[in-house]
Amino acid sequence: MARRLRLTDPDALAQLQHIGEDEIPVVMPRNTLIDFGPKDRDTEPRILDPETFAGMFQNFQHSAWHLEMRGGYAVDRAENTYAQFVRGETPTWDMNSLWARTITAKTRDGAAVGRVRIVDNPLTEGQRYLLAHAEHNDALGEDVRNMWREDAERVNLPNEDFWIFDSHIVVLCLFDDEDNLTGAELITEPARVNQYNRLRDVAQHYATPFRKFVAELAAKEE
Repeated sequence: MARRLRLTDPDALAQLQHIGEDEIPVVMPRNTLIDFGPKDRDTEPRILDPETFAGMFQNFQHSAWHLEMRGGYAVDRAENTYAQFVRGETPTWDMNSLWARTITAKTRDGAAVGRVRIVDNPLTEGQRYLLAHAEHNDALGEDVRNMWREDAERVNLPNEDFWIFDSHIVVLCLFDDEDNLTGAELITEPARVNQYNRLRDVAQHYATPFRKFVAELAAKEE
C-alpha cells in the first residue's frame, strides 16, 4: 500500500475549503491521479437540443436537482401565473401541466426532486414570484430551499444554473442577457460531475427550506 503523507504546506492548506476539524488532508501521489482521473476530456462543449434536454425529466431514475442563480427567468414571465402574481392575486397553479404530471409521477415513485434558489437582498420580482411558486413545487413533491446570494458567495457556490440527473449527468443551463434559456451543455466527465455533486451537497446543507425562509423573510420585513 502506498504511504500517504500528511499535507503540511501552509500555502496549500490555505487553499483548502470545507475541511472539518477532525479531517486530515494528505498528499496524493501524482500517478494515482493519473490512474484514477478522467482519461478523455471533451475539448468542445456538448450542447443539447431542447427536445433532448426536456426528455431528461422523463427519463431520470432516482434524482433530479437544480441550482437556480438568476434574478429572474423569461420563461416565468411568460406564464399567466406571473401576471397574476404581479397583480397581487394568488396564482392558479396548473396541476395538470406536463411538468406537474411528470414530476408528480416521479416523486410518487420515490424519486427525489429538489432545488436551491439563490436570492438577492432585496429579492427581485422574479425571485419573489418563485418564492410563491415554491408552494406549487412542494405540492408536486419537490424539496425547495433558498439561500441569500451573499451566503452562496461565502461558501463558494458558482454563478451557474445547472441540473444534476441521477448524480452522474450534469446539464449546465445557458442564458442570454434577457434571461432566455439559449442552450444546455451536457457534462458527463466523472471528475467534473463530482465537482457539481459536491456543490449540490454544499448548497443543500446551507440553504433554508422555503417555508422557514418565507417566515424569516416576513419577520424581517415587519
